[in-house]
Amino acid sequence: MQKRTFKTAVMVVHDLVATALAVILTFVFRFNGDLLAERLHALPLLLPPFLIFAGLTYGYFKLYRTKWRFASLPDLAGIVRAASVLAMTLLILDYVLVSSTMYGFYFFGKIAIALYWVLQVFLLGGPRLAFRYLKYTRSRQTHAKAATTPTLLLGRGTDIELLVRAIEAGSVKRLSPKGILSPRADETGQMMRGVPVLGGFVDLERVVAALAEEGTPVRRLVAVPSALAPEAEPDALIARARRLGLPLSRVTSLGEGTRDTELAPLEIEDLLLRPTVAIDRPRLERFLAGRRVIVTGGGGSIGSEICARAVAFGASAVLILESSEPALHGILSQPTVTESEAEVTGVLADIRDRERLHAVFAAFRPDYVFHAAALKQVPYLERDWTEGIKTNVLGSINVADAAVAVGARAMVMISTDKAIEPVSQLGVTKRFAEMVAQALDAEQAAGGAAHPTRLVAVRFGNVLGSVGSVVPVFKAQIARGGPVTVTHPDMVRYFMTVREAADLVLTAASHADREARETKSASDQRAAVYVLKMGQPVRIRELAERMVRLAGFEPGEDIEIVFSGSRPGERLNEILFGQEEPRVALDGIDGVMAAKPVFADRPVLEGWIDRLRRAVAVQDRAAAESVFDEAIPEFRHRAGGPGQEASVVAAAPPRLASAPTF
Repeated sequence: MQKRTFKTAVMVVHDLVATALAVILTFVFRFNGDLLAERLHALPLLLPPFLIFAGLTYGYFKLYRTKWRFASLPDLAGIVRAASVLAMTLLILDYVLVSSTMYGFYFFGKIAIALYWVLQVFLLGGPRLAFRYLKYTRSRQTHAKAATTPTLLLGRGTDIELLVRAIEAGSVKRLSPKGILSPRADETGQMMRGVPVLGGFVDLERVVAALAEEGTPVRRLVAVPSALAPEAEPDALIARARRLGLPLSRVTSLGEGTRDTELAPLEIEDLLLRPTVAIDRPRLERFLAGRRVIVTGGGGSIGSEICARAVAFGASAVLILESSEPALHGILSQPTVTESEAEVTGVLADIRDRERLHAVFAAFRPDYVFHAAALKQVPYLERDWTEGIKTNVLGSINVADAAVAVGARAMVMISTDKAIEPVSQLGVTKRFAEMVAQALDAEQAAGGAAHPTRLVAVRFGNVLGSVGSVVPVFKAQIARGGPVTVTHPDMVRYFMTVREAADLVLTAASHADREARETKSASDQRAAVYVLKMGQPVRIRELAERMVRLAGFEPGEDIEIVFSGSRPGERLNEILFGQEEPRVALDGIDGVMAAKPVFADRPVLEGWIDRLRRAVAVQDRAAAESVFDEAIPEFRHRAGGPGQEASVVAAAPPRLASAPTF
């Protein structure tokens, strides 16, 4: 943080010196003799207030948001706008104030002001472009020495151009692009930043053979997002790469200025989803810049991605709270976390330990809390039901209370689509925790605090790549030669990527925080639960069949698909909102849906919590489920017991309200 502040200060000093120099050079070039002497004599009076105004102008036009090594046309446009404002200010002062009241003639004049504008743009933009060119030249030389992997780049020209720039800048290391394959026939024969387009995807084998004959054997393939679009037929591309035995990587992001470009091995699941939901990156950068963040369960698959995204969007400090020592060590060893400019620390703590949790929160003083710690495996929670209540309900209450106690701006609890009309311990414990968060949120809104804490939840579908996801299980079964086990032929699920899940959490927090501080809507009209628009759900049987084919086999012939029967607490179809949950519109946020709160009065809720504590203490499952039956009436209508599809029965919960009564 200190290093970034120092660099910003150096840029500010440079720009102010450049501004003073532009004014002085304007006088020197435009005037001479007595006219020049008179103007130079007035500099001590003119320059200080003008430099202060110039500094504010540069800050307004965000001249210090981009590092000089990434200076680009948008930065030059900001310089032009800032210089134009300064020139216009001088023109107004010269023609309206100074000339008529002090001198009786124009101090600058139109020609001098035009000259000043040119000099100002040059002195601000020239060093930035020169610095970028110097860095570019040095990185090209370094890259030429380190580029040891002959590579083919796959995709359309616009994406490829960004990737080549990232390679030149050193953001992507060791790759030596030898050619490009594009799905667009009209790009064949063109050159992109010195790299030739050698053909289309169907020419992969021919191009690889031709390069090998020339003494440049291709050792790697890298695909940009356009290469994985359905119209590019990525299934055939994967098949060709496997026949050639070449590793195929994908570009996970193509950030502005190439600085966020990342590569990852191409996995089968990358082709199984709808197009990724685009996020509003500037919104999240504004939201998290300089903020302090706590992530509970930060060593898990979801929590670790939230940590990585938080530091990527500019959080100043991130505290990872984790009960598993290996998981905590794993996330604190990740380069995306350790090499960030944020202060990232970890602490071993269990969300069930209320006193420990409050002490950690009080010491760190977070702005935002992302609650990802949970138990989520359905079969285990059906058997070990007390553990689910201790963590998912009582632990979540501890986190929410701790966030409120330290005055955090918002807490986002990660929930599940299984919380709606729940048929499992996972679903019912998560739904109960949602109700508690909504009651506390309404209490905060009604309390009249100057900065109330928002408490909201996000509901996930199945997250690809997370622990327990069906895709890794299927991959392992295919690798063993099968069979691939599907619980039920009609099983349907929603899917999302780990990054989509993390970005949904951050987007929900930004909306909830803004809603609390910029709108005057009543607490029962605010968004309480956020859900990603995940398109159409996927039939698990069809998912398994496609994964088998993508692996190069034929389902039913090479690898068998068998149906093992629904597991305890599992249902066939997932839904995103309950019948009683009113939807709410989210202005300015695409790809996300939300619902208003539905929860019980606070005194009733406290009574249910006390009964749950007693039921857990004496291992009385019937007493615990009695509480859930009262709090969440849909839970008591599980038809035929665990493992069966829940009947949808409309019933109003006792004293269910959109706002609590105190």
